[in-house]
Amino acid sequence: MGGQIILEMRFLCYNCGRFALRAGTARVLSGGLSVTEAVKAYPIDLSVDYPDKNMNRITTFFRLLIAIPIFIVFIFISGGMVLAGGFVFIPTVLMLLFLQKYPKWWFDWYLALTKFSTRVWAYLALLRDEYPSTDDERLYHIEIPYPKAEEELHRWLPLIKWLLAIPHYVALFSLGIVALAMVVIAWFSILFTGRYPKSMFNFVEGVLRWDLRVMAYAFLLATDRYPPFRLST
Repeated sequence: MGGQIILEMRFLCYNCGRFALRAGTARVLSGGLSVTEAVKAYPIDLSVDYPDKNMNRITTFFRLLIAIPIFIVFIFISGGMVLAGGFVFIPTVLMLLFLQKYPKWWFDWYLALTKFSTRVWAYLALLRDEYPSTDDERLYHIEIPYPKAEEELHRWLPLIKWLLAIPHYVALFSLGIVALAMVVIAWFSILFTGRYPKSMFNFVEGVLRWDLRVMAYAFLLATDRYPPFRLST
């Protein structure tokens, strides 16, 4: 079966009281269906450098104790993120709703908090031996591009994004339980072999990536593209 079929595949977008579809293109090839270049990669991404060496058994064994100082800082930072939910998230929704603007400094501030919290959770998940830094991002690659509000963000969608993300909350709850089990197994693996199994590392990293995408969509309001249901990039 040859030729090219144009499929209308628009992501969920509220427009003048109705839902529409954004155009995507797929090509039917002889033997199957493949996604074409018209379907772009999701703009929000996260990756952590895999420790391709023996990890520190001592800091791994005492990870929860060693993490107490940075976790205390994280608690205060998390409090700032909660405040951001009230003092940044809601005003951002109102700005998009009435002016279709997203102040850059609001975005940068919330983005910095998000990156720091990601480093802390990755450290607790044993992904890296290095103590979480408040500003060093060399081992963590987080991509959340600043959106052009007038061109990329719909003014009404922020009102319901948190609701549209409910299926992701359910999925992440289940994945989080599995990821916790993976971290426990990895803890024993590091103590006995000094290595974090690559497959387990990829899974835990994928859960963090999925969570970041949902947060960026529903609360940071960095994109209108619905997050994909996948662990990979």
